[in-house]
Amino acid sequence: MTTAQVPARATPRPRSGRRALISATATIALALVLVVDHDAATVHAANMWGTLREPGQPAFIAGHRGDRASAPENTVPAIQAALDSSMEFVELDVQKTLDGEAVIIHDDTLERTTNGSGLVAERTWAELRGLDAGSWYGSAWAGTGIPHFDDFIDVFQISRKKALVELKGIWTVDELEPLVSEIYAAGVQDRLVFASFEIGTLHHLLDAAPNLPRVVLRRELPLDPVRLATYYGAAAVMTRLAEIRERPEVVDAMHEAGLGIMLYTLNSEERWSEALSYGVDGIVTDEPSALDGWLAETAPGT
Repeated sequence: MTTAQVPARATPRPRSGRRALISATATIALALVLVVDHDAATVHAANMWGTLREPGQPAFIAGHRGDRASAPENTVPAIQAALDSSMEFVELDVQKTLDGEAVIIHDDTLERTTNGSGLVAERTWAELRGLDAGSWYGSAWAGTGIPHFDDFIDVFQISRKKALVELKGIWTVDELEPLVSEIYAAGVQDRLVFASFEIGTLHHLLDAAPNLPRVVLRRELPLDPVRLATYYGAAAVMTRLAEIRERPEVVDAMHEAGLGIMLYTLNSEERWSEALSYGVDGIVTDEPSALDGWLAETAPGT
């Protein structure tokens, strides 16, 4: 793919129409909520990833930061590549700028994936939108920019896929509400899952988005993952393979409660095979196409 095929946006497009729509629909969108309880979480789990897996059955695939084996991570081309593939989910990271805009980038700092420097949270959207987020990956991607959350919604809305959106850092209710309203305005609320490591953000999601499914991210699992998921009205817990290796009984416990268990970020056949042997429901990977091909050959399902 050439640079001409992925043009950088030289100037920001007008957002007034979208923001007007968000404002007009915010009351309706946020009013259509129910009290989130354990039953709602299990319904979310069933709707988002279907029947919970048995050992050996294929897990759903989530492309980590888009399909970053094909394009620079967390850019529109990487997201589009994931949406155009056979994988069920695209995973991406969302952070706040200094002026409260939602942008798609993983690192707290800009140096690794852009030609900028400093903290994302200390830069305005006006400062970030002109940065090059593609040249680090390859010269063909020069000029590819950091996407705004709006850019993601634009390409996601016309797809049929699902999205796992990790909220980086602490988000307040007021900061979450514009995202939630935009999700409802675009009609994608049935295909999007929020995820977070942050306790504060998970708490605030209960108020800002009680009807949107969420996933609790944990590097280390607590003694009772079911209780953790239930407390936050979550449809699943996502953790490391090492945690399940040490406590494989967690998978059965989550499934008995009607909840999912997912793993990040697995990039080899050896790890995929081990994950499936436990019956996990989803795998986040940097190699989604390779995992898809491997699943087709080794775990065709029943």
